[in-house]
Amino acid sequence: MVTTNRPLNPWPEDERWAQLHADAHRGGAEYHQLLTALRALQDQVAGATPPPEVSARIATQLAALAGLLAGHRAGEAERWDGWHTDLPGRGLPVLPPYVIDEATESTLRGRVTFSRFHLGGGGAAHGGTPPLLFDDVFGRMANHGYPGVARTAYLKIDYRRITPIDVELQFRASRDRVEGRKRWVSGQLFTADGDIACEAEGLFIQLLPGQP
Repeated sequence: MVTTNRPLNPWPEDERWAQLHADAHRGGAEYHQLLTALRALQDQVAGATPPPEVSARIATQLAALAGLLAGHRAGEAERWDGWHTDLPGRGLPVLPPYVIDEATESTLRGRVTFSRFHLGGGGAAHGGTPPLLFDDVFGRMANHGYPGVARTAYLKIDYRRITPIDVELQFRASRDRVEGRKRWVSGQLFTADGDIACEAEGLFIQLLPGQP
């Protein structure tokens, strides 16, 4: 068993993507600070009730920041977000900030904390956020150790309990079987008490040559 604090490389056989993963620390600590500040902003915006003058002031400042970043746009293959295997959620802002704690060739175990940004209601994460977690984690399991890229064909979620925010939760996933281009994956997300909050299964299919 291999224990690691960094997620698996999902496309080890593709030289271009593998090179991006080999350079996952691009941007340095400052880029990590940027992503951390962005997540903090997302949490503060969620549920905030600022007076009009505060909303206007913040909107002006955010527009200025967007303009500053506009001069540093890169193509998809050169981007940094999503390829930082050293950061929670691979440094992809749309993903919940999950961390892989242990991985083998066919299983992995990790943890995630859904924050105020992910709130749906009643102290629970929005029902659309666990699928985001599972789809990304399953993609890693489906692609690890196999040539080419497999994409999601279906993802099924069974909700057993609410998924609370601001509580560290554990999850696990496994690649159950592979038949030709088809790869089946399953997993569970657990509450702090060890109960199943939701469980999922997915099918990933390896792309044919020339498919995006």
